[in-house]
Amino acid sequence: MPGSPSEPYDLAVIGAGAAGLSGAVASSEHGLSVALLDASGSVGGQFYRTPEPALGAVRPEALHHEWSAFADLRRRQKARSGIAHLAGHHVWTVTRDSGDLWAVHAVTGADGADGRPVRVRARAVLIATGAYERQLPFPGWTLPGVVGAGGAQAMLKAGLVLPGKRVVVAGSGPLLLAVASSLAAAGARVPAVVEASGYLGYARFPRVLAANPHKLVEAVVHGSALLRHGVRLRTRSAVTEVHGDERVEAVTVSRLDRDWRPVRGSGRRIECDALAVGHGLAPQIELAVGLGCATRRTADGTAALVLDGLQETSVPGVWAAGETGGVGGARLALAEGELAGIAVAARLHGRPALAVSAHVARLRRRRDRMRSFADAMAVAHAPGPGWPEWLADDTDVCRCEEVTAGRIREAVTDLGARDARTAKLLTRAGMGWCQGRMCGAAVACLAAEGGGAVPPSDERRPFAVPVPLGALGALAKPTEDQNAPH
Repeated sequence: MPGSPSEPYDLAVIGAGAAGLSGAVASSEHGLSVALLDASGSVGGQFYRTPEPALGAVRPEALHHEWSAFADLRRRQKARSGIAHLAGHHVWTVTRDSGDLWAVHAVTGADGADGRPVRVRARAVLIATGAYERQLPFPGWTLPGVVGAGGAQAMLKAGLVLPGKRVVVAGSGPLLLAVASSLAAAGARVPAVVEASGYLGYARFPRVLAANPHKLVEAVVHGSALLRHGVRLRTRSAVTEVHGDERVEAVTVSRLDRDWRPVRGSGRRIECDALAVGHGLAPQIELAVGLGCATRRTADGTAALVLDGLQETSVPGVWAAGETGGVGGARLALAEGELAGIAVAARLHGRPALAVSAHVARLRRRRDRMRSFADAMAVAHAPGPGWPEWLADDTDVCRCEEVTAGRIREAVTDLGARDARTAKLLTRAGMGWCQGRMCGAAVACLAAEGGGAVPPSDERRPFAVPVPLGALGALAKPTEDQNAPH
């Protein structure tokens, strides 16, 4: 049986979002046995979230675009007996096993709470772990009613609930338009979309825009929805303060200069009961970095994996697809996942001709076109170096450990911290439950001289997610191999 100690899976796919599901289906259709591991209980990832059946959603597809592509993948996945979907598996590390095999270590249950250790052995690994929202803090951002922009969309898609009745959407990046139009269509009043950058930056890339007309169509669709619902778009602006006692009551929106510094005297108050905010996405690459995979700095200051033309990382036998190679959206993730799945099949089957077929050539061209747009998007929405001027000294930067901007600045000016790691050791910023996912970008910027966007640390960590001590202790015993397809 595929996956038994003597017969491991051909491929372990980590992440069942657009990229992971596409890669699992493509590799299975080319004859590979696949373990598809994901922390969630269902496939789809963050983008293709669906409501629980008990909520009785009649048309969940109305909350998504590109739904037909996902529906087709899900149908093909269910038709493949060679794909074992291991739901509720939180992968915390990947190691080399005996011979040429990899061991994927996970704990099970909601947030890994069951603590049952599982080991999945495979001949190759595809990392499709997606991304998480990048947050740049400001006074009041810890008040109830402040949610991530992507989080607001997830609440709507998965729970059919709104973060509030009157929601300001703010931050930077094209996700804001999609979130605002979705919230407005669902019945929320959206007084404004507040974009810190602007959209004129895309004009610097006319060839890229011409090669990706579907992106212009998406912008027109979202823009039309905002006009229809009376949503005001404010560019070169940011929410620089949230007001309220027990929850959000209003926000201050300030004009920004070219470096994202607030223009003095430009603040305007907008009444609202919720704020959905996010400044782009950061690739989730902890597992890959732990394996020693090479990274690159993106134009908007995040770190992404270095990948070859067939999605393989710098570590032979480890592939990656989707946001791990740089944030680019669901359509790009689908193409990269399929490309990686075919490439793995070509390698393991010893069929190099499969990787140079006409279909693969078309996939690579499509991938390259969309990746060029992703690079342009990163340039257009890169945070400016002046954003730390939003912060008062008593503003919490690290929410988990309640470390303020003042304490980090003191570590820099008085104690000589010049990087995020040193600031963390001196202040505990980034040592909490989220391990710096919420505050890492802000701490790195505050610690860097000049406060500008800097690449996040490539520090290798043994754990990609929190792991109960009991699960680690169980590793001294024979670890359960979860191999039989479910």
